[in-house]
Amino acid sequence: MSVVFREGNRVTLLRSGVEYFPALEAAIEQAQYSIHLETYIFADDAAGRRIAGALLAAAARGVRTDVIVDGFGSKRFLGTLSDVLAAGEVRVLVFRSDIYPWNFGRHGLRRMHRKLAVIDGTVAFVGGINIIDDMHTPGHTPPRFDYAVRVEGPVLENVCEQAEQLWTLTAWANLRQEWALEQIPRPVPSWAPQGFQRAAFLVRDNFRHRSDIEDAYLEAIEAAEQEILIASAYFFPGRRFRRALTQAAARGVRVVLLLQGRVEYVLLHYASRALYGALLDAGVEIQEYTRSFLHAKVAVVDGEWATVGSSNIDPFSLLLGRECNVVADDRRFAQELRESLGRAMADGAEPVVRQRWRRQPLVRRVKIWIAYGIARFLMGMFGYGRML
Repeated sequence: MSVVFREGNRVTLLRSGVEYFPALEAAIEQAQYSIHLETYIFADDAAGRRIAGALLAAAARGVRTDVIVDGFGSKRFLGTLSDVLAAGEVRVLVFRSDIYPWNFGRHGLRRMHRKLAVIDGTVAFVGGINIIDDMHTPGHTPPRFDYAVRVEGPVLENVCEQAEQLWTLTAWANLRQEWALEQIPRPVPSWAPQGFQRAAFLVRDNFRHRSDIEDAYLEAIEAAEQEILIASAYFFPGRRFRRALTQAAARGVRVVLLLQGRVEYVLLHYASRALYGALLDAGVEIQEYTRSFLHAKVAVVDGEWATVGSSNIDPFSLLLGRECNVVADDRRFAQELRESLGRAMADGAEPVVRQRWRRQPLVRRVKIWIAYGIARFLMGMFGYGRML
């Protein structure tokens, strides 16, 4: 798949919730016709109540206000904030609420991991930031390290199309056919140029777009000539992705991975480190971010191609989750993101040194290979082991 870019967009980088939540709240307050919000986590905390208040105010003034949350990621939201929103005329749908131990097979693991908001069909927010207070990071320096983008311009046509498709699909699954059949109100869409950036909107689903995001990454990596910089909270790529990175390093491209240094999910934390040795041997640089929790899913290639979105480089995102990313082919935007990542590495990351990595204690190496074996077994059990 070759990424199809659209001209004439304005893509604005938003760094963590400090910039994202005020921008999202302001857009909601200015909405006149419709609001569509998708989020994996909608927390009942300061950030969640802040955005819920803005949604309720919009619905009260007659704006159609729709919210989709994931049944697993937002399970604590259901029955609390969800009831408050529903009572205030905000329409709430749950993506796959059937969360039971016996249902966590190949299909039960498929989740809605997208973080997307569309206001009046004219401005969208896409990224990795959930509706959760990212200043609440006990034991770490807040905020969580993450990104989103505000998008305007012709690429909104693709964003709106995908948002409407997921709303319709989820409404039917929730037995709300009347919601599925209603047309979303908004101004007559012209999607006129709003800037000068080339951008594309990509999704990963279980139908026509199973590998679009991964393919876009691979296309950029294989074409790289100077530098590949990837920040991923959860990094556990398959063979094809690893091969693309090592081949890029072999032809002289600087390949830098900014990965999570803190333990969040023990199994993935140790399993992913089984890949470090081969990557370091191939000349790939690895930096572990330790200042706070890294939640970013972004990349910059050759200082010109950049992506920001919800998709990690792991089996959950690349094979199971519904994800969405914005790709920008714009030097100015890419350089801004690269500089932000550079500051993060300088201020909050530690390099993984190849010689030191090879001399790590036996106990730690055993943990890593046991975790890797368990991860491979689980993915094989769910039918995806061949990808690893």
